[in-house]
Amino acid sequence: MWGDIVLSQWDKLVAEILKQSPNLRFEDLYKALVKIGYAPEQPCGGSSHYTFRKDGCMPITLPKHTPMKKAYINLVADAVRAYLQEV
Repeated sequence: MWGDIVLSQWDKLVAEILKQSPNLRFEDLYKALVKIGYAPEQPCGGSSHYTFRKDGCMPITLPKHTPMKKAYINLVADAVRAYLQEV
């Protein structure tokens, strides 16, 4: 009975980000950054890059394309780890 604990969507997303799954999409990383307090700035002038800002943290810029490169997933994983240490 207890072995069938259902993880929330947030818990599943965090697990995927922390293990740096290559299947992550821009939308997944977007959701995670917004959930941990980053504010997205939509691109203008034809750019496909979104910048996410949070007070006291370095901004994170992500391209809106699939697949996401590991370097971008790593940036979000670092931000999620820092958030998890705060709470």
